[in-house]
Amino acid sequence: MTEERPGGPRAWSAARKGVRSRLRLTSLRLRLVVVFGLVALTAAVSASGIAYWLNREAVLTRAQDAVLRDFAQEMQNRAGALPEHPTQDELQHTAGQMANSSQRFGVLLVARDAGGRTVYGSSGGLAGFELADVPESLRTAVNKQQKVTSANKSPYHLYWQRIVEDDTPYLVAGTRVIGGGPTGYLLKSLEPEAKDLGSLAWSLGIASGLALIGSALLAQALATTVLKPVHRLGTAARRLGEGKLDTRLRVSGTDELADLSRTFNAAAEALEKRVADMAAKEQASRRFVADMSHELRTPLTAITAVTEVLEEELDAEGGTIDPMIEPAVRLVVSETRRLNDLVENLMEVTRFDAGTARLVVDDVDVADQITACIDARAWLDAVELDAERGIHVALDPRRLDVILANLIGNALKHGGSPVRVSVRETEDAVLIAVRDHGPGIPEDVLPHVFDRFYKASASRPRSEGSGLGLSIALENAHIHGGHITAANSPDGGAVFTLCLPRDASAPAEPESRDPDGPGGRAGDGSTGKDAKGRA
Repeated sequence: MTEERPGGPRAWSAARKGVRSRLRLTSLRLRLVVVFGLVALTAAVSASGIAYWLNREAVLTRAQDAVLRDFAQEMQNRAGALPEHPTQDELQHTAGQMANSSQRFGVLLVARDAGGRTVYGSSGGLAGFELADVPESLRTAVNKQQKVTSANKSPYHLYWQRIVEDDTPYLVAGTRVIGGGPTGYLLKSLEPEAKDLGSLAWSLGIASGLALIGSALLAQALATTVLKPVHRLGTAARRLGEGKLDTRLRVSGTDELADLSRTFNAAAEALEKRVADMAAKEQASRRFVADMSHELRTPLTAITAVTEVLEEELDAEGGTIDPMIEPAVRLVVSETRRLNDLVENLMEVTRFDAGTARLVVDDVDVADQITACIDARAWLDAVELDAERGIHVALDPRRLDVILANLIGNALKHGGSPVRVSVRETEDAVLIAVRDHGPGIPEDVLPHVFDRFYKASASRPRSEGSGLGLSIALENAHIHGGHITAANSPDGGAVFTLCLPRDASAPAEPESRDPDGPGGRAGDGSTGKDAKGRA
């Protein structure tokens, strides 16, 4: 009979697939424990299986050899003493004597009497041992006469076979008496040996279970030891990512984890030095811009005064300026104004970069503030306002004016009139949208519109503006706790949307300057008086 043990190859393969699918979703610690457990279980099961198989063969072979040896001896001594054609009583008596041997097995003797009839003699044990209990293949082999040669000196041999009936293992064997006589069969129960082997299997199974538990505990201890440096490394990496560049790992030992800790410390030290150098250079650059802008203001004041006198002389009737040099004078006047705006914008940018920009908050009516901005720059005929009065917001009026001047001036310069300014309010914010009816913003320009000094076209390196207008507008929105977005309208034209909180009296920290700010067009440099063109 073919039996398949529980947990055979198919079940074991399926179990391993299930374990692998679950391990992918678990922590590294659990993976280590499971892997250790699987290795220990595989080793324990393999060792137990080999030990069980070797002991099983040893136990069965020992019992089997003892029975077959005793049976062969009984066949030779007792069955061989029978006449060539014995009677049934003689067979029965001899079978009983043979069954009383030290091995206690059942005996069945088969012969032909003097009349040629087949007679049987069976021992009384094992509920009547019959010829039908002997496998056909075994009977065929026992009764087959072999050719006698120098290598085979006997025409008949002893054959045996193990069978299982009603979950009980048996040993069946048979042979014939050489020189004429009965054929004998034995039937020996191997149940005692099977019980011994069952006890052995239970013992090995318990030992495997204990080995699995022990390996799991050992794996847990080893995982804790191995993963502790990994945990420290992860914590240090998070602290480094949070900006704590002085984070270092304690290094002990000479293994791979110690090498990894040394590498991390070296990388952290190099990063700290690089960031410190960059911060120092950035600070020096900001200080240079601030100092330069401050130093330029004194000579610019004098130059501006002179250019104003020259401009008045140009506009006055009967001026004394030679018409041949009038274009040069006007160029000097316009460039002086542009330089003055640039210096003012640079100083404003340095205040944002240094974090010294502050709000002077007041309660303002948004519609009145927009109207004042438009009226001060004589844009009433070019701008349409859609805003209800009564929408009050706590903000810095001067900075809101700077934002509006840049957004509206930029729309008039590059989009053309009419420019529409609309205001709508939400539960906790006010949205001011400035839309023009121009060609819109190229898609490749949108990501850079708030960059400082960004040039939308390389063929136009100069423009009337400073290139800082929209950047300053965005910074002013950030310091209020708001933001500005830029996009193209489905109906044509560009739309800049300013979102401000209703109360900027306690704004969040100004947002960092992102060189890849929200999309839109490159901004101009106007901060108040005039709306200059974009860079």
